[in-house]
Amino acid sequence: MEHRHHEDHHLHHHHPHHAGAADVGSLRGIYWISIALNLAFVLVESGVGLWNRSLGLLSDAGHNLSDVFSLILALIAFRLAASKSTPKFTYGYKKGSILISLLNAVILLVAVGAILVESIHKLRNPSDLDGGAIAWTAGVGIVINGLTAFLLMRHQKNDINTRGAFLHMAADTLVSVGVVISGIVIALTGWTVIDPIIGIVIAVVILISTWELLSESIRMSMDAVPEGIHPEEVRQQMEAAPGVHSVHHLHIWPISTTETALTAHLVIDASAEPEDVVHAVKQSLRKAGIFHATLETEQEGHPCADETSCN
Repeated sequence: MEHRHHEDHHLHHHHPHHAGAADVGSLRGIYWISIALNLAFVLVESGVGLWNRSLGLLSDAGHNLSDVFSLILALIAFRLAASKSTPKFTYGYKKGSILISLLNAVILLVAVGAILVESIHKLRNPSDLDGGAIAWTAGVGIVINGLTAFLLMRHQKNDINTRGAFLHMAADTLVSVGVVISGIVIALTGWTVIDPIIGIVIAVVILISTWELLSESIRMSMDAVPEGIHPEEVRQQMEAAPGVHSVHHLHIWPISTTETALTAHLVIDASAEPEDVVHAVKQSLRKAGIFHATLETEQEGHPCADETSCN
């Protein structure tokens, strides 16, 4: 006899990696503050960059503008991740949060390409710059980016979008340090070629900080097992539950950037009670951070109780 058991989706709010309602509200507030701070800084930095014809400042301002868009997209991702199911979208629009992380990574890659092209052009055609203005403006960037990174730090382990925003703001802080250095060098030596060199360094830093976000977003978009969850360990954990003989047809995939789903067939001992076994397995899955589980049970000796039968 086969039994099917489906986990109640309303349990997801107990996920140890899910932010509670207060945390989510706090994080939304942090995002709004971060957006306002960074947008104001972008306007100031781009203005000074245009006035002084500084590629370092303009490229940094362009990247900070992409961070503003990323923060806005992250807010949209919050709403999508909390969406309810519909007849057509039975998981709601939760997967949209993964697509947003992928979009953020693509936006940053486009920014990298633009910075590299402009930096190479500037290397061939250097111009006079006001190093002091560059240094002071980027110094403000250190404060703005550093503050934003600090605000996001506590939440960055819970969600790929927040982690991406944190990594980018932390990288921007280092980038602003580099721009300050270039401004000081220009002010002291007049060596303006340092400006496009810093632009190239900025591009490399962004590329490195974006690569993990891009690769993980692509994996999640293709329903790969989320980072931090190891299928073989999950299988062993399930098989260790009382009454479980073996596990097959195990599938694990992300519903959103913070929620994970699982389906599996459990071969249970002939004397075991299916309801008790399923309850024990789901308890073990909760400890692994998986709260959306659909489990099918088969008594040992049943024709479907192996990996190859009844596919």
